[in-house]
Amino acid sequence: MQRLQAFKYELRPDAAQQRRMRRFAGSCRFVFNKALALQKANYEAGGPFIGYVRMAKHLTAWRHDPQTPWLSEAPCHPLQHALRDLEKAYQNFFARRTDFPRFKRKGVGDRLRYPDPKQIKLDQANSRVFLPKPGWLSYRNSRQVLGEVRNLTVLGQAGRWFVSIQTQRQVVDPVHSSQTAIGIDLGVTRFATLSDGSFIAPLNSFKKHRQRLANAQRAMARKRKFSNNWRKEKTKVQRIYVRIGNARRDFLHKTSTTISQNHAIVCLEDLRVLDMSRSAAGSADTPGRNVRAKSGLNRGILDQGWGEFRRQLEYNQAWRGGQVLAVPPRNTSRSCPICTHVSAHNRLNQTRFSCVNCGFEQNADVVGALNVLAAEHAVLACGGTVRMGRPVKQEPAEVSQAA
Repeated sequence: MQRLQAFKYELRPDAAQQRRMRRFAGSCRFVFNKALALQKANYEAGGPFIGYVRMAKHLTAWRHDPQTPWLSEAPCHPLQHALRDLEKAYQNFFARRTDFPRFKRKGVGDRLRYPDPKQIKLDQANSRVFLPKPGWLSYRNSRQVLGEVRNLTVLGQAGRWFVSIQTQRQVVDPVHSSQTAIGIDLGVTRFATLSDGSFIAPLNSFKKHRQRLANAQRAMARKRKFSNNWRKEKTKVQRIYVRIGNARRDFLHKTSTTISQNHAIVCLEDLRVLDMSRSAAGSADTPGRNVRAKSGLNRGILDQGWGEFRRQLEYNQAWRGGQVLAVPPRNTSRSCPICTHVSAHNRLNQTRFSCVNCGFEQNADVVGALNVLAAEHAVLACGGTVRMGRPVKQEPAEVSQAA
């Protein structure tokens, strides 16, 4: 199989190289925002969507415009890739996967993308990489780059610079060493409850740093905007956010790797996190109820990183030859795993489950994990979708068509 893998390292640029990369990242941001403004104006005028090829002609004009001479100093390929990023953002919007593209702000998400591997020179023996315009950049060589270099991205985060090198290589088709299957119920009190009765406690990275973050934000609010002291406090706030994200990703990587190593098939609930964390404030005419409690629940949900956990599980299982299945979450905590009786009265509270039909008692999260595992077995055996308590089989014509 063909494996795409990214290797991320921290760069060690000197002061001049940092200034160049900030200037080049600002050029990419300028091109993205200018192209987005042009798309909006063209749409309001009733014109057709401007594709990448037509937009690239505008980029050539901008690079030769006397009002923007600094665009000609930036490397060309990262500027072109900024236009491709905008086109991809529009495609995701048209497909209803994301919101409408927004203008980029200075200092947020600074990046340079080099898509042509011919322009990249990687010297791993001396821990340095060559890029057009910035030149040779030293980096912290923490591990060996495997495979053929395909592209490279330079990222700026809270005053620090990183490089992500994507490679491609052929590997032997993996066969998972385990033959077991596991069902997982995701939650806030318990990050993950497994169908074997064990559970994983949540990290709550944002909750641990919330007070420190609030203090730093208050200190920044007291400074005059855009002053040197204000910029220093802003850097502190950004570093706290980076620490929160790094801790969460590290926790998710370790958790997903451990589960993937021990189980060939992992089944999760197909949770719609965006809908679950939607605000309950309502409007001025129809205000919501229990807004403060719902806001706290939303923070807890978003602090877990369920979507990133599922993504990491999927690529971990793909690398090891395993499989990840997602089943509908409806009634997973209300259906009895013994007699399949479904009732809202089965769940006494947040943690206890007691079936009103057969009297089975267990932790509610464990019951949810058991039902997820049962739904997984039904999907593998019968195909189609699953309702708690009974699998819904596909029609013979549909089965042959899917085959």
